[in-house]
Amino acid sequence: MNPTVDFFFNKSTKWQDEYRALRTIALDCGLTEELKWGVPCYTLQNNNIVLIHGFKDYCALLFHKGALLKDEKAILIQQTENVQAARQIRFTSMNEIKRLEKVLKAYIKEAMKVEKAGLKVELKKTSEFKMPEEFQKVLEDSPELKKAFYTLTPGRQRGYLLYFSSAKQSKTRESRIEKYFDKILNGKGLEDE
Repeated sequence: MNPTVDFFFNKSTKWQDEYRALRTIALDCGLTEELKWGVPCYTLQNNNIVLIHGFKDYCALLFHKGALLKDEKAILIQQTENVQAARQIRFTSMNEIKRLEKVLKAYIKEAMKVEKAGLKVELKKTSEFKMPEEFQKVLEDSPELKKAFYTLTPGRQRGYLLYFSSAKQSKTRESRIEKYFDKILNGKGLEDE
């Protein structure tokens, strides 16, 4: 147990017992406990294997390369359609965790084997992501913006495409595009300062 991670387990009011049970399971598999993204992350030779996190309706183990696991029990969940590599196992009670303890350890050990083998999730190319019509039009009307957008790293391009296309209404997509116009021109990603 890494003392720097203790605050996570002590601050939580909801899922506290479940978090502790998941912590024990991960540590029993011989992983190193670290604090990343404000949550407990379990690593093997500095490579992320699984983390513990929680939401209002559930807590979860998130496998960083879950898409590569066999998932023989069909319990891995893809959080959203845009998540490519990670998969979750969700829990709403301590009984579920206790019932699945052996299975969870088997999944963690499989994830460790995937990491040791150096396997990688083949990610979609940026060109495979949906280009919102509103953004396509703006790019056609502004060669300067088009050049700046395609100069961005593929990850920054994907970030913008996902953010713009996630709006349900055309007006919202247009507003988002307008808001980030200058940021794109300045070579910045969605989250860059």
